Amino acid sequence: MDIMAANALALMSPEGGLSRYLTEIRKFPMLAKDEEFMLAKAWREHEDSEAAHKLVTSHLRLVAKIAMGYRGYGLPIGEVISEGNVGLMQAVKKFEPDKGFRLATYAMWWIRASIQEYILRSWSLVKMGTTAAQKKLFFNLRKAKSQISAFEEGDLLPEHVSQIATKLGVQEDEVISMNRRLSGGDASLNAPMRADGESEWQDWLADDNAVSQEEIVAENEEKTLRMGLLEEAMAELTDREKHILTERRLKDSPTTLEDLAAEYGVSRERVRQIEVRAFEKLQKSMRAAALERNLVEA
Repeated sequence: MDIMAANALALMSPEGGLSRYLTEIRKFPMLAKDEEFMLAKAWREHEDSEAAHKLVTSHLRLVAKIAMGYRGYGLPIGEVISEGNVGLMQAVKKFEPDKGFRLATYAMWWIRASIQEYILRSWSLVKMGTTAAQKKLFFNLRKAKSQISAFEEGDLLPEHVSQIATKLGVQEDEVISMNRRLSGGDASLNAPMRADGESEWQDWLADDNAVSQEEIVAENEEKTLRMGLLEEAMAELTDREKHILTERRLKDSPTTLEDLAAEYGVSRERVRQIEVRAFEKLQKSMRAAALERNLVEA
């Protein structure tokens, strides 16, 4: 990967001029699915640096597009793009083409993570040392204030301080100190990041319990596959089977056998039998489709 990075470095820095950089990266062609697969295999199996270079340069536009969504953070957009490019290289390094999804789908997680980490590193408020309790306060103060309608500017009212301290299990002086940190200094974590006001700085703070980007991508891919198999299998059921199975197995609050029996004019036992039969048909159909696509072992 070091060789690939060295070869691409000059092309991956927008610091010489953003407009020129954006113009230059458009010259790199997008890759067809089959071509991307072969290049990824060449890099993964033979460490072909030229293949890796093509994978990286063909996705520089993706990095720039994602990076532009982080304008207004008070950081040079060229540096944001450069950090996103670092994430892209990491994605190429770890990409497994045999899993079936495109590099762009996988890389976007690494690109965003790299950019967000850079923003957090660059923001002095986030550099403060915190205990576990202070971190909990840091991430939950805004929500706690909203729940008790503590919308006053400046210091909180004493009764609000007491309520928040009790709710979050911290000292009252910690609530006062954290509220002052988040309300002043560099910028408030509750300040909107974009004009639409729908997202705030606080929304992008790192989660200490977050899983890796690879795990996130793998989980999303598996969920997509399972949902596809489920939809195909459901299409093979009769309308009654589909309705009963949905009401009994796919809802957060399942409909009772009594209600379904009354709806169809049959006994509770008959509804239960239809539900079991439909579920068995669903399982059989999904497994057959998974076997056909080599998603599970026979």
